[in-house]
Amino acid sequence: MPYRRRPPGRRTPRSPHLPAPRPGADVPTGPAVALRAHAAALGAHAERLRAGAEALEWTGPEAAAFHHRVQQLAHRCTVAARSLTDAATLLDAR
Repeated sequence: MPYRRRPPGRRTPRSPHLPAPRPGADVPTGPAVALRAHAAALGAHAERLRAGAEALEWTGPEAAAFHHRVQQLAHRCTVAARSLTDAATLLDAR
């Protein structure tokens, strides 16, 4: 099947597992709130990555390397989440 481009203006659908945060009418909005929402999403990603890596029943050198790589990615998500939370705190202090 040949490659077909998407029509202009049409976006790729978002993952059903990670809906974009949508505040209600009584929920405060702003940059700090958005940063905290993204931090929470990254924290959840890190937990899912760690849980998935622990649940693997695959063994061998490739499995160990894969497990290590997933743990590194989970750590990066955690560090990014902390940084976003710190940035939100700085915004609140302004």
